[in-house]
Amino acid sequence: MTDVRTSAQTGPGATRKRRLPRGLPVFAVLAVAILAFLAGGVGGPYQGKLAEVEKNDNASYLPGSAESTKVLAESTKFNKIENVPGFMIFHRPSGLTAADRAAAGRAAEIVARTPGIDTDALAPPQTSSDGTTIAVFTPLVQKQDGEDVKFDKIAKLEQKIVDDTTAGLPEGLKAYPGGQSGLFLAFSDAFAGADSTLLLAALGVVILILLFVYRSPVLWIFPILSAVLALGLSSIVIYYLAKNGVVTLNGQSAGIMPVLVLGAGTDYALLLVSRYREELHVYPNRFDAMIKAWRGSAPAIVASAVTVMLGLLCLSFASLESDKSLGPVGAISIACTLVLSMSFLPVALSLAGRWVFWPRKPKVDQMVDLASHGFWARVASKVDANRRPAWIGVGLVLGACLIGLGSLNAHGFNTAQGFTNTPDAVIGQDLYAAKFARDTSTPAVITTNAGSVDAVIAAVSKVPGVDSKPGAVCVQVDYPKLAAAAKSGTVPPTDGCAPESLRIQPIDGRTIVNATLADAFDSRAAYATVGRLRDAVHGVAGADARVGGVSAATLDVQDASVHDRNLIIPIVLLVIFLVLALLLRAILAPVLLILTVVLSFGAALGLSAIAFNHLFHFAGADPSFPLFTFVFLVALGIDYNIFLMTRIREESLRHGTRVGISRGLTVTGGVITSAGIVLAATFAVLGVLPIVFLAELGFAVAVGVLMDTILVRSVLVPALSADIGKKIWWPSKLANAED
Repeated sequence: MTDVRTSAQTGPGATRKRRLPRGLPVFAVLAVAILAFLAGGVGGPYQGKLAEVEKNDNASYLPGSAESTKVLAESTKFNKIENVPGFMIFHRPSGLTAADRAAAGRAAEIVARTPGIDTDALAPPQTSSDGTTIAVFTPLVQKQDGEDVKFDKIAKLEQKIVDDTTAGLPEGLKAYPGGQSGLFLAFSDAFAGADSTLLLAALGVVILILLFVYRSPVLWIFPILSAVLALGLSSIVIYYLAKNGVVTLNGQSAGIMPVLVLGAGTDYALLLVSRYREELHVYPNRFDAMIKAWRGSAPAIVASAVTVMLGLLCLSFASLESDKSLGPVGAISIACTLVLSMSFLPVALSLAGRWVFWPRKPKVDQMVDLASHGFWARVASKVDANRRPAWIGVGLVLGACLIGLGSLNAHGFNTAQGFTNTPDAVIGQDLYAAKFARDTSTPAVITTNAGSVDAVIAAVSKVPGVDSKPGAVCVQVDYPKLAAAAKSGTVPPTDGCAPESLRIQPIDGRTIVNATLADAFDSRAAYATVGRLRDAVHGVAGADARVGGVSAATLDVQDASVHDRNLIIPIVLLVIFLVLALLLRAILAPVLLILTVVLSFGAALGLSAIAFNHLFHFAGADPSFPLFTFVFLVALGIDYNIFLMTRIREESLRHGTRVGISRGLTVTGGVITSAGIVLAATFAVLGVLPIVFLAELGFAVAVGVLMDTILVRSVLVPALSADIGKKIWWPSKLANAED
C-alpha cells in the first residue's frame, strides 16, 4: 500500500532538492545545535575531572536527622580532626623474621612522617599472638578544622602509603592495606578510569548494535557523536554544580551517568532516524523530510525525556543524600541528551543528506506505509488475532517470574562482599579479623550527658556483641594528650581504660564513650549490635545518649534506603501516571500501562534474585537496589510506552482503535526493539566495574528492559488494548468514536 500525502509533496515544488529551510523555529534549532556542539566539545575533558568533586563517605550520604549524623556533629567539638581509620598488614604465614619486624618498624616511621596522617591518633604497631602478622595503623585526615579533604586526595594518600611502606620488603613478606582507608583505596581503584572504561565498553556495544540495525557503515556515527557531546555537556554542568555544593556527586552516580546518556541518547536517535527515513520516502528535499520527522517525533521524545527527568527528580524526596544525588545528576544528563538529540542530531543528519543511509538510501517512492508488510506487520496480525490468549499468556509468564521475589536478599552485605573481585584491602581486612582479637579503630561512638557516664558504660557493657575485655567500653581518650605523654614517656601502664588525666573533658555537659565491638565493623552482626546498643542507652534515664560511629552510619544508610524505597516508588508511579494521562488524554490506558510496568518490574526483580543467588552467587543486594532498579527500569522503560501509545493514538484517530493498534505496533515495533536492546546492552556494561551493586543494577535493568521490550510492549500492551478496544481511551472522545 502507498501513502500519497499531498500534491505539495509530489508536485513541482518537490523538485527543489537542495532548498534550505527558512523561518525562526528552524533558525532557533540551528543556533541551539551550534551552541550545544561547542559546549559538548568543551565539556568532554570535564568527565575526567568529576572525581575531584565526588563525595563517597557514609556521613555525606546521611540525612541530618540520622542518629549517627548527630553523633558525628557532636564529636567534632571534641576532635579537631576526623580521620579514616586503617592499617597496613605485614604477614608471613611461617612466622615473622627479624628482617620482617624491622621492615614493619620502618613502615611505621614512614607513616608517622607522611603529611595527611592524623598523628594524634597513631598507635604503636600491633603484633598477632601467633607471630605471623603485624598491623601498622594509618589514620588518614578526613576533616580538619571544619575543612573536608576530597575523596580523590584521600585515595591518593592511601596509595602513597601503600607504595612507600611496601618498597624493598624482605622476600616472602606480604603487605596489604586494610581498614576503612584500605577499602577507600579499593573503591577508588574500582572506579578509577570508570568513565573511560564504561564509555568505551558501552560505545563498542552500541556501535555493533547500530551497525546491525541501520545496516550502514556511516549512520551510526551521528547518534554516537550526539551522545558523546551530550555526555560532555552533562559533565561540565554537573562539575560546576557539584564544585559549588549545589548537587552531591558520588562514584556511583558518576559511573551511571555515561550509561544513562548513551542509552537514552540512542533511544531518541533511533526514533528520530526512523521517522526521518520514513519521510525521505515522501519528500525529495531532505530538509523538508527532517522538519516533518522532527515535528512527528518531537512530542514522543520530549514527553519521554520529561518523564524520565521527573522520575529521577522524585529522588529529591529521599532522606538519603546518595539517593538525592542521583536525581539531579540523572535529570541533568537526560536534559543535555534531549538538547543534543533535538538540535545537533537533526541538523547534522539533514546537512549530511541521504548518503548517510548508504547502501540502503531511501528513495522518493511513497513506500512509507509499513503497516501492510514486513516482520512486524505479521507480529501485529498474530497479536490481534490471538489477543486474549496473548495477554493472558504473557501475564502468566511474568507472574511466574514473581516467584523469585521471595529469595531477593536486599538486606545489604559487608564491604568485602561488595566487590566482584578480591582487592588487596579485602585480603588485609580478612587477615586483621583472623589474627587480632578486636578492632579498636572503629568503635561504636556514644555521646551522652557527662553526669550519666557511669550508667551508660554499665548499660553498654551488658549488651551482647560488645567486647567484654578490659578497656572495651571507656570514655574517649584525648589523643593529643596521649601523643604528648607518649613522647615524654609518661604514659602509665594500664590494662583497661586510660587514666582520667588522658581522657577528654566534658564540653557543654556532654562527653563521649567508645565501645569496641566484638565483630567486624562492616558485618551484619555489628549492625545488630548497634541496634541493641541504641535500645540500651536510650533507656538510661537522663543520659540523652546516642550511638554513632562507622557501623552505626552504615546501618542508618541501610535504614534510610528502605525508607526512601517505600516513599519514592509510589511517587514515581503517580508522576508517570499523570504524564501518561496528559499525553494520551485518557485515564484507563495510563492505569493499564502502570499495571504492566509494575508487573514487569516485579518480574525483573524475581529473575534477578534467582540469578544473584544461583548464577553469580552474590552475598545479597544493597537495600537501595530495588529503588534504583525501579527508577531506571520504570523511568527509562516508560519511553517505550510513550513511543508505542502515542503512535497508536495517532493511528487510531485516522483508522480506528483496532486498526490503530496494529498499525502502531507495526511501525514502532522495530524501533522499540532496537532501542530496548541498545539500552539493555549499555546497562549490562556496568558489569565491567568490579562493584557488586553496579553489576546487580546493570543486570536487573538489562533483563527488565529486554522483558519489557519483547514481551510487554510487543505483546502484552497491544493485545490487552485490542481486547479492551476503544474504551481504553476513556474518558476522551476517542473512546466513543466509530471504530
